[in-house]
Amino acid sequence: MSLSKNIASRLLQVVGTVALIMLVLAFTDIPYLAYHQLGTHCKPLRTNPEVIVVLGGSGMPSADGLMRTYFAAKAARKFPESEIIIAHPFDNDSSNTFQLDLMKKELVIRGVDSTRISYEPRGFDTHSQAENISILLKGRAEVPVLVITSPEHMFRSIRSLQKAGLQLVGGLPSFEKPISERKLKSKKHPEQSGDLPWRYNLWSYLKYEIVVLREYCAIFYYKLRGWI
Repeated sequence: MSLSKNIASRLLQVVGTVALIMLVLAFTDIPYLAYHQLGTHCKPLRTNPEVIVVLGGSGMPSADGLMRTYFAAKAARKFPESEIIIAHPFDNDSSNTFQLDLMKKELVIRGVDSTRISYEPRGFDTHSQAENISILLKGRAEVPVLVITSPEHMFRSIRSLQKAGLQLVGGLPSFEKPISERKLKSKKHPEQSGDLPWRYNLWSYLKYEIVVLREYCAIFYYKLRGWI
């Protein structure tokens, strides 16, 4: 009994210490800087992309799915000669086919020609999607590829595609544009706006910490498996 109590006590101490560290870090810019670094580590392409790869994430109409398709449509209009590959898992027993169609429809609504769009539906994670995209582009290893995904997922996505054999890979992270503090401030009581960091930044930074920590674990796992 005393041994189990000892273990439980130590576990609570560890959890409490981690929680305290995360809380302290949430009052600094470190969580956002780590999140930003994951999204911007890659060098930009020196030439126009011939292929735009959109990773599906949580599908549609999730927040990250909408953000990725928004950035993909923007890139597709900027590079009208590029082909577009939407990568999202396909399963006969689920609605994933519908998810792919929804992402394609969103691109078409935003002015992208449907004939430019194809699917990579067989990959079930970033590694397998990268392998399958490399197969789709067989014999075109030097083709410039632009990856569009969430900022925290960019590092692992690019490294996975490079490991799969693609040589020229750049990224366009789907950073959201936050509302400015000026718009959040009360017009009637501007003197009460000094608590904005407490009400908004604190919780946002705590969320960034969780997202970044989860992605660091995924990167570590991918390195152990030799996938990046």
